[in-house]
Amino acid sequence: MDVTEHPDLGIVLADGTRLSARAWLPETDEPVPAILEYLPYRKRDSTVERDALTHPWFAENGYACLRVDTRGNGDSEGLMFDEYTEVELADCEAVIDWIATQPWCSGAVGMMGISWGGFNSLQLAARQPAALKAIVTLCSTVDRFADDIHYKGGCLLNENLGWSATMFSYSSRPPDPALVGDAWREMWLDRVRNLPMLAATWLEHPTRDDYWRHGSVCEDFASIQAATLAVGGWGDAYVNAVPALVENLSAPVKGITGPWVHKYPHFAAPEPRIGFLQEALRWWDRYLKGVENGVENEPDWRGYLLESSRPQAWYAERAGNWVGLNRNAVHDTTILHATHDNRLADESPTTPLACPVATPAIGGLHAGEFCAIWLGPEMPDDQCADDALAACFDTAPLEKNLPVVGRPRVRVRLQSDQPVAQLAVRLCDVQPDGASSRVSYGVLNLCQRQGHDSHIPLTPGESVDAVIELNHCALDFAAGNRLRVAVSSDYWPLVWPSPVKATLTLESLSVELPGLPADHRDDVVFEPPVSAPARGKDVLREPSHQRRVEHDLIDGTVALVIEDDFGEDRDHGHGLVTGSVGRERWTIDPDNPLSACGETHWTQTLSRDDWSVRTETRLRLTSDEQAFHLTGDIEAFEGDERVLHRELSQTIPRVS
Repeated sequence: MDVTEHPDLGIVLADGTRLSARAWLPETDEPVPAILEYLPYRKRDSTVERDALTHPWFAENGYACLRVDTRGNGDSEGLMFDEYTEVELADCEAVIDWIATQPWCSGAVGMMGISWGGFNSLQLAARQPAALKAIVTLCSTVDRFADDIHYKGGCLLNENLGWSATMFSYSSRPPDPALVGDAWREMWLDRVRNLPMLAATWLEHPTRDDYWRHGSVCEDFASIQAATLAVGGWGDAYVNAVPALVENLSAPVKGITGPWVHKYPHFAAPEPRIGFLQEALRWWDRYLKGVENGVENEPDWRGYLLESSRPQAWYAERAGNWVGLNRNAVHDTTILHATHDNRLADESPTTPLACPVATPAIGGLHAGEFCAIWLGPEMPDDQCADDALAACFDTAPLEKNLPVVGRPRVRVRLQSDQPVAQLAVRLCDVQPDGASSRVSYGVLNLCQRQGHDSHIPLTPGESVDAVIELNHCALDFAAGNRLRVAVSSDYWPLVWPSPVKATLTLESLSVELPGLPADHRDDVVFEPPVSAPARGKDVLREPSHQRRVEHDLIDGTVALVIEDDFGEDRDHGHGLVTGSVGRERWTIDPDNPLSACGETHWTQTLSRDDWSVRTETRLRLTSDEQAFHLTGDIEAFEGDERVLHRELSQTIPRVS
């Protein structure tokens, strides 16, 4: 089916704000269902290449596709002050209503998206706009506090600063003058004048309060009535949403989890990729067109069972096989107990362990990125150095393969010598030569051991019980390898440290490992990936991604340095030249948690012919025992002239 593309379809909201949509409409006299992707990542440049691979293909198969820039981003008017706000979601409801009433739309609308677009697909489904019949959500979350970039197990993630810095930079760019005309400059400067340091808002909510409940669909799974296809990857941060949705939705739901990082599965890594577009099309056909194609008869969850492999900071491909499970499948559970001689055994010891845990802050240097996305060396590499700083408990070499499929759970009894402390637990696959791969992990702010909506300080010397849920995983541990549980009291630079250095004393530890159900299916097959033709571009500067550790031998500080140069490209279609560089530096004295410092610096460039703009954005986070100290600045350049400069500073009280 032939397709007409509209680069700037205007959708005017009730308050007069105009949102800009890129639309692909099939050339047919019959109205068709529509598919909406709605996010702030700039359809004109940031997502232009991936959109070209996806939306035209759906349009050729009989769907109207719209990629809409949210308010205050890309070519849309207005301002954005936070993520997933009531304004953002209400705008989207209005967009869905507008789409459903267009003459080219049948009245049935689907939503899809990865990350932000996956989040708001779920959030909109929970609001139940009448026209929204089905969604495809990828790499998303059901719980904004427990499973996003802000907090994990009640611990402050450093990605809270990192993602705030990313959005501070992304939203600093102007719309394209080729679309909005002379209004571009005032729209741009208005954005820059009003850009918030989002990290400050997120730091103000260190427990799971109403701020985080908003947009967390786990508050009421039954509110989602749209048919939901949920997709994720073992290399991604958001591995827990797919099983949560499959287990809890009453609406039609299926899940797919592959070996991938934070990317669409038809062009993701590591391979194998799958025919994601075909899977999504079957979903749309069934629930937007009513085609009886049997998609509801697929296993409730189709997942890639990874094989044991040597640890690497990046994998081009992962060996394994696809399996299928239904939501009522029974997992046999293996329970192992930590012993006095640092083993994991079937029987628990008869006396307390009395195992001290006092990890230097750099006990997580080999954790990799919280969310692997940029296709650089971002994945957890060999864990041996981190293991050496942790309390480790190993099984004997396995006599036969042991598949672990599901969410491992670790139960501990411990004491702390400080009123605030944190705990990090890793499940590792240890090769015969000692190489250690992180399979899953979890962290816990021990002051939130009774729930993330409360903060209860520890009483030094008093024994407490805690449960740490690790991320969902699927790995077939190889015969001859060992399972390792590694326990740390710090996990920098993934997690911001507690204000005081604590020594924990483990009294007991057990780990529950869910197995592969006996009634699983091994006949899961996907079609090979397809896509629409790639969009043409001229590469003016090749991308590069660097990670390095710097150890100052004079003052003892250790820094993880991240430099992501995304290169510079000229789009063949509209001629826009875009460039981007992101930099992060995470510095700490391993023995002093109050020395922790996170610094970011982003550069964005846009140009065409004799027009050019650039923004430089910086954020810096430090803390003392009472507060976090966040500073930032932004510079906007038109050509070589600096036309705007803002400096920002905020102090936020801390509780742990």
